[in-house]
Formats: sequence, C-alpha cells, structure tokens
Amino acid sequence: MVSVNLGMLHYVLDHVYGAFVHRTRISPPFFSKGWGGNKLDLLESLIKQLFPEIEGQNWPPQLIQPIWKTVWETKTACLREGVFRTPCDEQLLSALPPESHIARVAFLTPKIFSPEKMACVVHLAGTGDHTFERRLRLGGPLLKENIATMVLESPFYGQRRPFLQHGSKLHCVSDLLLLGRATIDEARSLLHWLDEEGFGKLGVCGLSMAFCEGVLKHATAWDALRAELAAQKDTLTLEDVRQRMREVLSLTDVTRFPIPKNPDAVILVAATDDGYIPNHSVLELQKAWPGSEVRWVLGGHVSSFILHNGEFRRAIVDGLDRLNWKEPPL
Repeated sequence: MVSVNLGMLHYVLDHVYGAFVHRTRISPPFFSKGWGGNKLDLLESLIKQLFPEIEGQNWPPQLIQPIWKTVWETKTACLREGVFRTPCDEQLLSALPPESHIARVAFLTPKIFSPEKMACVVHLAGTGDHTFERRLRLGGPLLKENIATMVLESPFYGQRRPFLQHGSKLHCVSDLLLLGRATIDEARSLLHWLDEEGFGKLGVCGLSMAFCEGVLKHATAWDALRAELAAQKDTLTLEDVRQRMREVLSLTDVTRFPIPKNPDAVILVAATDDGYIPNHSVLELQKAWPGSEVRWVLGGHVSSFILHNGEFRRAIVDGLDRLNWKEPPL
C-alpha cells in the first residue's frame, strides 16, 4: 500500500505547471524591460499620480455608457459584449498603451428579467486570464440563483494587450501599476452603471496576482530589475530588489482602502496547498477586514480551478445573501 500526501501533490502540481509556463524560454519573463523608466524617480512620480490618497476614492465614479451587441441568446439567457472608453483621467490615459484605451466587457443575464430583483457580480481577471470564457463558465450556473455575471477584460490583456507584449508577460513594473489603477477605475464605473440600471444587489469577485512569493517569483526578471536599481546605488542584493517590489505592489493592496461597509459579506476562498498564494496573505486580509470569512478548499492553485468551481459559486451566493436588497425608487 502506498500512502500519498495529497496536499504536497497539489503543491507540486502548481510548481510543475509554473515551471512549464513561466520558466521555459518560449516567452520573456515578467518585467523584462525593468521598472518602467531610466530613472527611479520616474517610477516614484508615476506611483504618486496613479494611487492618490484613499480620500480621493469618491462615489459615484464617472458614469460610462457601454455600446452593446448581442453575442447569443437562448430561450432563457442572453450574452452581450460591450465596449466603452476607459474612464481613467487624461494623465493615466496617456500612460496606457493605445490598445488598452477601450475597455471590453461580457454581460450574461436572463433573457427577460427585472433588474431590481436581480443581483450582478463583476468578475475581475487573475494573472493570465485573457478571455471571457473561464469567468463566464464560473458565472453561468449562477443565473439559476438569480445572479447575473459581468466580466471585465483587463488592460494589457486579451484584445487590450499591447502589440509587442507576449501573453501576460508585462514589460515593466509600471505596466502592472497602470493595469491595477485602470482596473479599479473601470470596475467602479461598471458598478455605478449597474446601480443606475437598477440591479438590486452588486458584488465583485476576482483572483489575486502575486509576484514576490510563490511560483510567480520565478517568472520575474529580477536581473533586469536589479540592474536598473544598481545604477542608483553602490551595492544591491536580490533581497533589496524584492523588497522594493513589495513596496511598489503594496500600492494596489486592497487593505490600503477603507474597510468594506459589509465585511461580513466578504468571503475569501483559499486553497490549502497553494503554490502561488501563501496562506498567510489570505489570513492577513481577513484580519484587515474584521468579520470577513475564509473558506479553505483542499488543493492547490491549479487544481482548484478544476475541482472547486462549486465552492467559488457558493461563496458568491452566500456573500450576496448577506447583503440587503436595494430599496426600489418611489
């Protein structure tokens, strides 16, 4: 009889998959062109422009008007795709690649419905999720639970990917900051649009992006980043570069922003043996949002996509159940 440690097996699967995807020379690593400028102070200036103090995150954001086309419809459901100009301000827009100026969304709803009796969730992309299909498969069964699905294509991804970019391998660290800020602006405007359309409940779900720990740290061009920083300092070790990366990435950390008004409606689904996302980072987020819930699924990052979609859907349903329906207009 052979005893198998399933947790270790899932963890190894993440690293095998990561080695195949990220350590081969089929494409360059993340940030192969460095931090995003010849001078370090250029990035510092960019950071201050893209992530102002949290007091600047006012509601409502800019209202968008997507242009819709129907992709398919059945007797019970309808899928539309929409485009709209990203609501980012002109300074941010000028920093984005031209291919990312127009946002794309997919919108899955019942064919006939009353918005005030319907919930909708905006699904955001994780690393490497370039198309709508994966998130539509996750959201499709939720129609039976009276939940519509809106899927946002991230800047730098899919049809919004810069011409010379290979897959999801962003050229510069500044590209990741631009992606993060534009995604925040676009998601907030989509929520505002859904609110104006009268949807009774709204939610957001997505997957984490991590580069300093786990598998993705092996997919990062640390030598290029170190070389650029070394021009500013006499001595520099790899850990210095990683610490600088942590400081930069912390600017998109959701714990920088105000605690959700209903933290008890926040459900974090985490894998017990995730090779990409360390367990401690999940617990730190739960601690930052008192009242939020963590649900552990057995497996790793890759296997969870395959085996645990039901748990992800259940978390969406349960989180929305903890919200009150919006009062209908008089």
